Amino acid sequence: MNFSTIGAGLALLPAFGAGLGMGLATGKAVEAVARQPEANSKISALMLLGMALTESCAIYGFVTALIILFVK
Repeated sequence: MNFSTIGAGLALLPAFGAGLGMGLATGKAVEAVARQPEANSKISALMLLGMALTESCAIYGFVTALIILFVK
């Protein structure tokens, strides 16, 4: 096993964090809507914005892992 494989695996750690963060954000948004149903549109908009920013971190990690694996 060479070091590029280990580096690619480490570059995918942001995907784990992003998945965890997105799950927590969704759970908190559901709780917020359950408490104040009239604020559904504001909560959903903020949640989607946060999810997009979180997902971009995971995509950057994935692209970095691909670059590490395939560019020599």
